[in-house]
Amino acid sequence: MTVWKPHVTVAAVVERANRFLMVEETAEGRRVLNQPAGHLEPGESLLEAMVRETREETGWEVEGLALVGIYRWLHPKRSKTFLRVTFAARALSHNPAQSLDEGILGTHWLTCDELTAAARQLRSPLVLQSATDYLAGRRYPLELLRDLE
Repeated sequence: MTVWKPHVTVAAVVERANRFLMVEETAEGRRVLNQPAGHLEPGESLLEAMVRETREETGWEVEGLALVGIYRWLHPKRSKTFLRVTFAARALSHNPAQSLDEGILGTHWLTCDELTAAARQLRSPLVLQSATDYLAGRRYPLELLRDLE
């Protein structure tokens, strides 16, 4: 019997001076843009995963401020379900010497208009939806997340 499991991921919407921190990476053989994002690892909280992924992909230390949304997306070509928890985060400091994760081609600070114009380059519809929800003021308290040991 096959056990179905969604892929649990986290992402950070980091805004500074009306620009969003974005990652340019290679995924499925093409160059794409994404928020700093990645998979939840064993033993870490969702918030810890978001901070770690942002650091590993961008060199930025961030602080989680709020939840933006929890999204379920079925990848149309791979028949994989992703459960993505997106956070609003504040940029604290940058370490330009930080080596970035494999597959990361660079980081960019893009305006909302630039992000919208790059819609065909986005890794998934989760990217624009997360930014749109953030700009619409969707913020939910981090206290909604509970870690039980």
